[in-house]
Amino acid sequence: MFQIVLYQPEIPPNTGNIIRLCANTGCELHLIEPLGFSLDARELKRAGLDYAKDVRLIQHRCFEDFLREANPRRVFMFSTKHKRLFSENQYRSGDALVFGPETRGLPDEILEMVPPEQRVTLPMRAFSRSLNLSNAVAIGVYEAWRQCAFEGALSKPV
Repeated sequence: MFQIVLYQPEIPPNTGNIIRLCANTGCELHLIEPLGFSLDARELKRAGLDYAKDVRLIQHRCFEDFLREANPRRVFMFSTKHKRLFSENQYRSGDALVFGPETRGLPDEILEMVPPEQRVTLPMRAFSRSLNLSNAVAIGVYEAWRQCAFEGALSKPV
């Protein structure tokens, strides 16, 4: 399915929620170091419940290692810094969806590693700064999965 990439995540419950999302959608989860917590963190385990056993979770030392080791088909960067809506792309199985750390987002040097059409944003009202990371990932994953006709889902909409 998709590769979800969290670049230097900071808040354990967000990552735990994303583990649960990956378990329920068939996505792999890639964590780019440094992490703002230990994978043994109580909050991470509470939010991820017992879903971690159903998720392929891979840690990478840096983003370049992720690109080399995971070899994603295409990479889409989600950021508040862009104008292109996330829904304007056609996603395919094997694509990587990349999200930045909660307090600062993706740095420019990471964003610039992909063409402009692969740098996307989620719409928000003008006064809003950002969405919660686990909510943003869920929105991105479900749009990409919808475009793939919910491939692998137990039950599909008619």
